[in-house]
Amino acid sequence: MDKKTFKKYGYQFVDWVAEYLDRVGEYPVCPDMKPGDIKQILPANAPAQGESLDDIFKDFKTKIFPGMTHWQHPCWFAYFPANNSPPSILAELLTAGMGAQCMIWETSPAAEELEVVVMDWLRKMLGLPEGMKGVIQDTASTSSLVALLSAREKATEFNSNIKGIQEPLVVYCSDEAHSSVEKGAKIAGFGTDFIRKIPTDPDYAMIPEKLEQRINEDLKKELKPCCVIATVGTTSSSAMDPLDQIGDICRNYGVWFHVDAAYAGTAAVLPEKRWMLKGIESADSFVFNPHKWMLTNFDCSAYFVKDPGSLIRTFEIHPEYLKTGVDREVKNFRDWGIALGRRFRALKLWFVLRYYGVEGIQGMVRKHISLAQFVKSEIDADPHFELMAPVPLSLVCFRLNDGRSDKELDQLNRKLLEYLNQTGQLHLTHTTLKGKYVIRLCVGTWTTDEKDVKKSWQLIQKKAQEILT
Repeated sequence: MDKKTFKKYGYQFVDWVAEYLDRVGEYPVCPDMKPGDIKQILPANAPAQGESLDDIFKDFKTKIFPGMTHWQHPCWFAYFPANNSPPSILAELLTAGMGAQCMIWETSPAAEELEVVVMDWLRKMLGLPEGMKGVIQDTASTSSLVALLSAREKATEFNSNIKGIQEPLVVYCSDEAHSSVEKGAKIAGFGTDFIRKIPTDPDYAMIPEKLEQRINEDLKKELKPCCVIATVGTTSSSAMDPLDQIGDICRNYGVWFHVDAAYAGTAAVLPEKRWMLKGIESADSFVFNPHKWMLTNFDCSAYFVKDPGSLIRTFEIHPEYLKTGVDREVKNFRDWGIALGRRFRALKLWFVLRYYGVEGIQGMVRKHISLAQFVKSEIDADPHFELMAPVPLSLVCFRLNDGRSDKELDQLNRKLLEYLNQTGQLHLTHTTLKGKYVIRLCVGTWTTDEKDVKKSWQLIQKKAQEILT
C-alpha cells in the first residue's frame, strides 16, 4: 500500500471512529444475534488474491459492526467499564504505526523510560508508598499471576523455579475474590486444594480473624502459608477488604500480601476515597487497571511491587541474544513479568494523563460516583426494590422484591434482567451475593451522563411494574 492510499483510508477510518463515538448512544447496546450468525456470512477460506480496502471496509460496516457490543455506550452498566477516550485512541494509532517491540531498553529507549515516568505519576496520584515501583502488565489477571509466582519464589527461597514446588504452599483470598485468583493459583502450581477462601462479613469484605484462624490451622498441618490476596472493590459488590488488618497478619506470619484493586483503584485519585487504601504500606504488590476507569484503551494494567528485586529474580532469564551493554543501568521490563514481547502501552497512558490531567480524571470519577448515589437513593425510595450491598463507589447492587421467597425472587429478577437487556436501550449484568440473585448496575463509561442514568432508571421501574402487574 502506497502513502497516498494509506492516507486516504486513514482519514476515512478516523472520520468513521469520530462519528461512531459521537453517535454510539444511538445504537442498541448489544446486538440481536444468535451464535453462528456472523460466521455463516463469512467465507470459509481466505481470499487467494488481495481485495480492495473499499470492499473490506464495506464488509466491516455491514457484516462485522452489526455484531459488536458497544462498551462505550452511555447506557453500558454491565460488568465494570472498559473505557477508551479520543486521546488514548490517537496514541494507539501512533503505537501501531511505529510497530515497536519494547521488551528491553535498547529496543526502544523512550518506551522504557516513559513507562518508568508515567508509572511513578500513577503511584503519586493514588498515594501509594514511595518505595513501590511500577510496570505495565496486560490485565489484572496477569498481574495477580505475577504476584502469585513472586510469592511462590519468595516462600521457597527461589528454589521452586529450579526444582519445582517441593512442599504444599497455601494461597488465601476472600470468598468474594475474583476468579482470576483461582486460575492463577492453578497456573502457578499451587493447586486448588491449597486455596483457602476466607468468609466475608455482611458487607462482603474478608474477615481478618477468619484469615488468621485458617493460617494457624494450616501451620498446625505443617503447610506453608505463601500468599494472601485482598480485594479493594470486589467484582460482585465492590466490597473493600480491610487492608490494614490483613497487612498486619501477613507481616506477622511472613506471607506475601497482594492487593487487587483492578476496578476500584482509580477512585484513589480522589482524596476523599483514599481511605480504601488504608494499610497499603504493608502490601508487597498492588494492581489496578487504567483500562477500566481511567480512560485508557484495553489493555493497560498498572502493577506495583515493593521489592523489584524479588520480581526480577522470579522472571529474569539471560540468553546471550538478549544481553546488551547497558543492562545494569536500565529497567528491562521483559524481566518484570511473563511475556518477553511488550507493547508500548505507556504511550496511551501518557496521552490520557496529559490531556485530561489529574483534575479531569477526578471530575469524571466524582461524577460517576454521584450518579451511582442517585440510583441508590432511588432504590431506597422505591418500595419495590431492595439495595443488596453498600455503594462505596459507582457499582449499585439491587433486586426487585415484592415479598416473595428468595427462590421466587431469583426467578423474578432473572426475568427483569432479561427483559431490560432485550430492549437494547441499556445493558446490565448479574451476580449472586450470599446465594441471592442480584442485578448489578455500574456507572463508569466516559460517555455516560445524568440523563442516561435517569432514563435507564425509569426503564428499570417500567419493566419492573410490567412484571409485577
